[in-house]
Amino acid sequence: MVFEFKGKIKNVEIESEMQDSYLSYAMSVIIGRALPDIRDGLKPVHRRILYA
Repeated sequence: MVFEFKGKIKNVEIESEMQDSYLSYAMSVIIGRALPDIRDGLKPVHRRILYA
């Protein structure tokens, strides 16, 4: 299988890419794990404890 990447690859600085990627990851973790759900007011970890 041969892939054509002409014009699809761009050069970026690793430092800026890591900062942007980490910020996106950190925000998704905060929203997904640390903020309570609007439906029941519980964080995911507390919900797992109650249902276990």
